[in-house]
Amino acid sequence: MSGLSLLWEQPLFGIAATVIFYSAAQLLNRRFKWLHPLCITAGGLIVLLLACGIPYESYKAGGDVITFFLGPATVALAVPLYKAVKQMKGKLRAVIGGVIVGSTVGLLSAALMMWLLRGSQDVLLSMLPKSVTAPVAIELSRQLGGIPELGGVFAVLTGLLGSMVGPMLLRLVKFRGDIAIGTAIGTASHGIGTARVLRDSELQGGVSGFAMGLSCIVTPILCIPIYWLI
Repeated sequence: MSGLSLLWEQPLFGIAATVIFYSAAQLLNRRFKWLHPLCITAGGLIVLLLACGIPYESYKAGGDVITFFLGPATVALAVPLYKAVKQMKGKLRAVIGGVIVGSTVGLLSAALMMWLLRGSQDVLLSMLPKSVTAPVAIELSRQLGGIPELGGVFAVLTGLLGSMVGPMLLRLVKFRGDIAIGTAIGTASHGIGTARVLRDSELQGGVSGFAMGLSCIVTPILCIPIYWLI
């Protein structure tokens, strides 16, 4: 048992476990399209840690290494964005308008949901920035007086949900253009959604990356009047 404990206390354990589960999830996703790789990976890791009695801290030693690469991976989204610039030129106003409207609806929907469910103000302030990327959502939740950790959870869940049902929902309501789909997904589902549409179209991924970045600027500004109202 001590040998096993020594094994999973190494950073390599967290890295290897994550890569193995994600690779298996990708194989399953090819066969069953409705199975989302990130949900399978997260669920599998949770089951593994609980079944083997592995402390989260032991996994986190390797998980933090993977988290570190989120920064470079996000910066890498500039490549499809650069390629999409020419096609966006004539529609830049529409994209910016879509991001502003989408960010506003995202904030108001969170406020309305918490009001209907009679949620506490702490939860409301943590949920408000749910549609921006997790690092921004965590810091914005802290600045608003919410719970930063909860803000991160809401952001990740929003991204997962958007990447799972967003493209399908947009197709159902007859959205076909790459720029329209990219704007909607990037505004509502940040990096996780962007990675999803990038698999379908490089143009969608580029526009989604632009919308994600712009929403991180627009959302904090829009939070100011909403914060005053509540």
